[in-house]
Amino acid sequence: MANRIIFPDHFLWGAATASYQIEGAWNKHGKGESIWDRFTHSPGNIRNNDTGDVADDHYRLWKKDIALMKKLGLQAYRFSISWPRILPTGRGKVNQKGLDFYNKLVDALLEAGITPFVTLYHWDLPQVLEDEGGWAVRSTAETFTDYTNIVSRALGDRVKNWITHNEPAVVAWMGYETGVHAPGITDPVKAVNTAHHLLLSHGWAVPVIRRNSPNAEVGITLNINWVIPASNSKADRDLARLEDGKWVRWFADPVYGRGYPSDVVEHFKKQGALPRGLEFVKDGDMDVIATSTDFIGLNYYRRDVLRANTANNESQLVFPQPRTPETWTEMDWENFPDGLTGILGRVYFDYTPLKIYITENGASYSTPPDEKGGVPDELRINYLRTHLAATHRAIQAGVPLAGYFVWSLLDNFEWARGYSQRFGIVWVDYETQRRILKDSAKWYKGVIRKNGF
Repeated sequence: MANRIIFPDHFLWGAATASYQIEGAWNKHGKGESIWDRFTHSPGNIRNNDTGDVADDHYRLWKKDIALMKKLGLQAYRFSISWPRILPTGRGKVNQKGLDFYNKLVDALLEAGITPFVTLYHWDLPQVLEDEGGWAVRSTAETFTDYTNIVSRALGDRVKNWITHNEPAVVAWMGYETGVHAPGITDPVKAVNTAHHLLLSHGWAVPVIRRNSPNAEVGITLNINWVIPASNSKADRDLARLEDGKWVRWFADPVYGRGYPSDVVEHFKKQGALPRGLEFVKDGDMDVIATSTDFIGLNYYRRDVLRANTANNESQLVFPQPRTPETWTEMDWENFPDGLTGILGRVYFDYTPLKIYITENGASYSTPPDEKGGVPDELRINYLRTHLAATHRAIQAGVPLAGYFVWSLLDNFEWARGYSQRFGIVWVDYETQRRILKDSAKWYKGVIRKNGF
């Protein structure tokens, strides 16, 4: 008989989404313009010029989606609040219809026995604030605190699990340095400023949430790949350390009271991203950023094997495994479950958080419905099975992993790649908005029911 993998009692099983990726209704009921509305409406930014204008129409179909969650037996649902749906210009008068939407959503989740996990910022900044300088200016961090106060006062009597930011590294480096994501800026100086202001706003938000939501747990979600050098050469090892420093330590170190890592500071200075040093760090900022949290959320998808390309001084991704559908997802990301065990151990033993959640983990496979109307996405089932086994190994090693959120509940708008990638365990027909439970959803339902597999 095959080995059974059983998770600890009270382990939380969930699924995750993000507001811009599923809600649609981009200009309905008083919602303001976000940076992703502006970015997607500018031709050439998104594959096929796709937009999130309609997406999964979740704003209209949320009752059906909660019914699907209940059918799957989900114990928790991680979703994000659309800042411009609450505050169309980022501050000032509240759009009551926007707040009503999330109030109804939370009430319906609780009625279905599903614990809401609210992410306050999953990338859809009000465009008005971007016009004033966006995250590159300190005032946006101050305004985020006001927004946090409004949302946590409205929902804090029922919502007891809060995430301030999703993947601040992606916001900073892809939104303000490479410009691949909204707002599409390519300025390394602004990118480093952005990283600081995101972290500062996190630190300011934590006590606000705790004041408005008694007995709540608050954390932040970071994205973390398993980064290793392609060889034992100094160049490759230095490259892997720098990549990890920029994407992980630059955010995790200050959150856990260590300040910004000196090696990355020196790199940014050489790069010209810190022409005046860390002048944007004001007295007390680092203490604010290091405000104690109750958990850390980790998003894990892949391994990166890096080789230093001395010819042009750039990094080069190496692919050790043969490229097969089993080893490589349609996002061109390597399927490497052992990396999940690795990052869980690394984060716990480096930073000793009180609790960890896998807030995102999943794979993009576009398996379509078959002639019977089902979606036989065996590749995704294999991905999830092997990654859940990897999380279990970390738990056995002593990592305080408290829950797992599959990415994603629904096929949805996948940022710069538009609708070309499907991460959902539920198939969405974007023309008709019909939902079909994939085989992976049915498999995951069984995992939840058995608390293992």
